[in-house]
Amino acid sequence: MQLIRIEEELVVNNKTIDARILSRMFLAGAKNLEAKKEWINELNVFPVPDGDTGTNMTMTALAAAKEVGNAAEVTVKEVTRGLSSGSLRGARGNSGVILSQLFRGFYKGVKDQDVLTTETVAVGFKKAVETAYKAVMKPKEGTILTVAKVTAEKAVYCARNTEDFEEFAQVVIKEANEILQKTPEMLPVLKEAGVVDSGGQGLVEFLQGAVDALMGKEVDLSSVEKPAVKPAATASEAPLEEKDIKFGYCTEFIVKEAEVKEDVVRSTLQPLGNSLIVAVVGDIVKVHIHTKAPGLVLQHGLSWGSLHDIKIDNMAEQHQHRVVGAQTEKHGLAVLSVAAGNGIASIMHQLGAAEIISGGQSMNPPVEAFIKVIEKGSAEQYIILPNNKNIILAAEQVKKLLGAAQVDYVPTTNLAQGLAALLHFDAAKTLQENSAVMRREAKEAHSAAVSIAVRDSVVNGITVKKGQYIGLLEDKIVYAGATLEEVTAETVKLAGSDWELISLYYGSDLTQSEADKIAAELEALDGGWEVTVFDGGQPLYPLLLSLE
Repeated sequence: MQLIRIEEELVVNNKTIDARILSRMFLAGAKNLEAKKEWINELNVFPVPDGDTGTNMTMTALAAAKEVGNAAEVTVKEVTRGLSSGSLRGARGNSGVILSQLFRGFYKGVKDQDVLTTETVAVGFKKAVETAYKAVMKPKEGTILTVAKVTAEKAVYCARNTEDFEEFAQVVIKEANEILQKTPEMLPVLKEAGVVDSGGQGLVEFLQGAVDALMGKEVDLSSVEKPAVKPAATASEAPLEEKDIKFGYCTEFIVKEAEVKEDVVRSTLQPLGNSLIVAVVGDIVKVHIHTKAPGLVLQHGLSWGSLHDIKIDNMAEQHQHRVVGAQTEKHGLAVLSVAAGNGIASIMHQLGAAEIISGGQSMNPPVEAFIKVIEKGSAEQYIILPNNKNIILAAEQVKKLLGAAQVDYVPTTNLAQGLAALLHFDAAKTLQENSAVMRREAKEAHSAAVSIAVRDSVVNGITVKKGQYIGLLEDKIVYAGATLEEVTAETVKLAGSDWELISLYYGSDLTQSEADKIAAELEALDGGWEVTVFDGGQPLYPLLLSLE
């Protein structure tokens, strides 16, 4: 175990922070967030077992911390660049994506500094908030965004009055805690549940860890490692025949200090091969392409800046290649869907999803997982179905990184919306045409679900006790009761009678016979609907229902 103390360094100079101290502060922030993640997970406005804010933010911060620790140079620019790029690739869930945008903005605000002062840190805070707000389509006050904004405002004010980092840090962290405690007054759902905003709490814990390191507290940094990413559930592999390879060299490289626009990179390289991926973070451009002429590709890269991490693989010599399900032909456009449970994944494959990423409540895949699947996939373009509200921001970041010409997403928040969108996918149509139709159809889909409360709470005026079954309509709690049968029946009744078909997907904790019994009870309600049962295999939710 490696214990690091930095108090001696700060005694010498408490008016500036160099890159080495800044790096330790970031790592300490990630470690403190990790230590508090389970507590943060419990700060959930709904008493359902999807409290994963702490996990999402922790995995995002640890991905950033790992890259900070591996920075090529110990400079403010390289350390904050690592914070930005690492968090973006590792971002999980809405809270993780917002945290990554805060880190990205901070990098943009301080990257040109040799050392940091209270004034330049305040500028970084302000830029962080601006970047995060821009990333969220409809920012809501009373969340992590509010905590970040008010904290940044206090930092700007304080920096005008003091150059002393000890005083500055204490004032800023005090303000962060105070605004966090006010979040229930801004969001009625928080007040009703008796909790503060979990994302805001996560940000405060990160800042507290950084402040503790700054003040000389002993911090264990020995185990800061990038969390392992759960492999995506993808299709099997098959031997490659050389005659199938049109562009034989898989070429990857990074351009640093690049002075080129993303669209120029794309338009220049597109004629030279296929499977082109261009990711831009600040002045760093990452390129992946399958090409016949890797030398020519590298020449273009050299004209944009300095080349790094060059990798060229002869794919004919690798003798492996991805096959998507039982697909015999490659096509230009495909669907990448997120699914919780093997049964649901199988159903989505059968309905036409070329790629599946395992994910859902409490297991939000990071941005990097999407990029890897798209990079290795057989299609030139992809439409992403997140199928969970906490994965939508990650999908949006993938679109921004890879470009709207290559990736789009349909903001599906549940299984019913995902299936409705998938049913209207037509590979013969363009990405834009499919996206428009799938978005429209997803909005028309209706869903219900049954889960189990993980704590006592009051939600939407409904008193919920820990261990009770809870019924949800369109992701909102509408009923709580003691038995699965009761809650399922009452939830369906509250959904109305405008349905002809109810598709019931039972989870990993139920058996086929138990699900069949519930289906029969629903049909006996005489709502005029037919109930079809499917083995979903999803965790956390005993039943997911699609109402048609």
